[in-house]
Order: sequence, then structure tokens, then C-alpha cells
Amino acid sequence: MMDVSVIIVSFNTLQLTIQSIKSVLNEGSGLKKEIIVVDNGSTDGSVAAIRNFQFPISNYQLKIIENKSNLGFAKANNQGIKKAKGKYILLLNSDTKVKKNAIERLVDFAYENPEAGAVVPRLLNPDGSVQSSVFRLPTITRAIKQYWFGHKGLLDKYYPQGVGPVEIESAVMASFLITPKALKEVGPLNENYFMYYEDLDYCRNLKQAHLKVYYLPTAEVVHYHGASGKGLINTENQWRRLIPSSIIYHGTLEHYLFNFIIWSGQKFRN
Repeated sequence: MMDVSVIIVSFNTLQLTIQSIKSVLNEGSGLKKEIIVVDNGSTDGSVAAIRNFQFPISNYQLKIIENKSNLGFAKANNQGIKKAKGKYILLLNSDTKVKKNAIERLVDFAYENPEAGAVVPRLLNPDGSVQSSVFRLPTITRAIKQYWFGHKGLLDKYYPQGVGPVEIESAVMASFLITPKALKEVGPLNENYFMYYEDLDYCRNLKQAHLKVYYLPTAEVVHYHGASGKGLINTENQWRRLIPSSIIYHGTLEHYLFNFIIWSGQKFRN
């Protein structure tokens, strides 16, 4: 059995995907790893190039799942999860670069903390600065406090201070380790989300299953933020994907109430 299955969803990100795979192979841990690349209908020759690329390490397992079209983030990752042989699952964006021993540290922490449903690393910008990657779960109460009463930061991305692990509510899925207990209790990602909110949804489900999400700053991953979706996202597409995902997550009534609170708060506080 593999220790960890690393699932990388790729969409027209050939060079980034190869860089990400290299970083996983060179990460330096003694873990038994397999890499599963799920290609979401790329037109840049990604599948053939990755299949034929001569990676610097000979002893590795690489599987490629080739989709005819873009099935979305959640469904593509679930394809990888179904094929995975690893005890732990690491969802890894194609626009990431794993730093030394990061995966090993995530897995070791998860093993030592059986209440963990997910563990995420500290994400870094390419210049080495810390990237905001953690969320509080959005609620109506928090929206009112932030947008009507000026309590800043309740619904914004942030990063925890300090050098030790900390329990959090939710995090982006650019690098997201899922534990065996989470797969058993919560299962894979919700495929109703094509893009956006799948991270919040999964972390909310972990909380409801009494499992914890941890931020581990000693594990570091460089994230070229936005590069993995560059070929898919423009302003029109972003809103077209965001609104239905918000409705799925909040429910129709709460979605519109949430947006009214934001709109009215911004209008009357300016």
C-alpha cells in the first residue's frame, strides 16, 4: 500500500504540472508515493508530454487520467481519489511547488493527530512571502458583523501567525491532505461544485463529522496563485461559476440574504 497518493488536476498547465511533479519526486521524504495526474481536457499536449517526460527519479509511480473535456475541480479530483492506492490523499494544484519534506510533515502530523480530517501547509508566494490561504466558514452572523458593523477580517482569507500547528475552520485546496478517517466519514468532494466553494463545503462537512482541519506552518508549498485556472477563468466566467456554487453552499434564500448584507453594508458604509 502506498503511504500517500498525490492528485494533480491539470488544465493547459503543462510546464507548471511538470514542475509540480518534479517537486513531489524531489521532496525528500521516505514515503511511498504515487502521483495521479487528472488532465481536464487540455489542448496544449499535456498528456503526451507528461507521459514522455524523463523525470530525474526512476522509482516512482505515475498514473494519468485523461478527460475529453473539463469536468471541474471536484469531479476531476474524485476521479483521482477513486484510483488512489495511498492511505492519505494529497490534493495538489498544478501551480504549486512542494518544498523539502513538506508532504512527510503533513502525513506525520495527520498520523499523530487521529482527530484530524485534513491538514494543510503554509502556502508561499513565489517571492517567499506567506500567502493568505485560510478561511473562517461564512455565516450570516459573520457577514452582518463585518459588513454592517465593521468587524474586519471575519470573512477574508488570512494566514495564522506563529510557528506551531493550529486548528482552523477552512482552507483553500491548493495543497490539502485528506486523512483516511475523513474519506470514511465524509467521503470525496461534492461534485455539484464545478469550481469554487468545494473547499468550504468539504471543511464544513469535516466539522459536522467532528473532524478537525489543521494548518501546519512547518510544511511549506509555493503556490503560483491563479495560474492553474488561467485558461478557464475570466471575469465573466468567474461570476458565472461563483453564483451557482454559492447557491449550492448556502441555499437559495441564504445566498441572496448574504449578498444583500454585503451590498447594503458596502453601500451605506461608504
